[in-house]
Amino acid sequence: MVQCEMCGTETASANRVKIEGAELDVCDECTDFGTEVKTDSGTSSTSTKYSTSSSGSSSSGGSSGSGRSGGSSTGSSSSGGGRRRDMYDEMDEIAPDYDERIRSARESAGLTQEELAKQLNEKASLIRKVERGDTLPSDEIQQKLERNLDISLTTSAGSDDTEWESENSSGGYTLGDVVERKDS
Repeated sequence: MVQCEMCGTETASANRVKIEGAELDVCDECTDFGTEVKTDSGTSSTSTKYSTSSSGSSSSGGSSGSGRSGGSSTGSSSSGGGRRRDMYDEMDEIAPDYDERIRSARESAGLTQEELAKQLNEKASLIRKVERGDTLPSDEIQQKLERNLDISLTTSAGSDDTEWESENSSGGYTLGDVVERKDS
């Protein structure tokens, strides 16, 4: 019996799955969380409806691939060409003060939470939660808010991206390179 590396249940036959870049041996139920890795005579290929590979061979991913040049981004990090980029590096992040931006824009427009909710065709309770910062707006709600209130709720992901430098000579990062201890 093998233990699933995701949920910990005992399973008779583990499936090799790639989840967020890591290959794990998981049970049948956890297989849906990633891309199944098939190994045939030493070569590996992936096959499911979700693709985590960055080869650019699939056009159904919806990305234009503009940030990638050939295979250089998927190459080894020993080339000294910098760190590997992934899809999250190219995405905009929601601003830390999104709740304040929404509240001030709504108030300057002279709208109550209920009126704004009616304009957006959403529930007033959702607007209250978003303005309190209790919940992040979904992409759809974010677009509605930005369009109706004429505001931007995102910050560019690449603009404040911190580049970490490791003290060890291997070039890899460890948790100790980035963690700040509270007791010291």
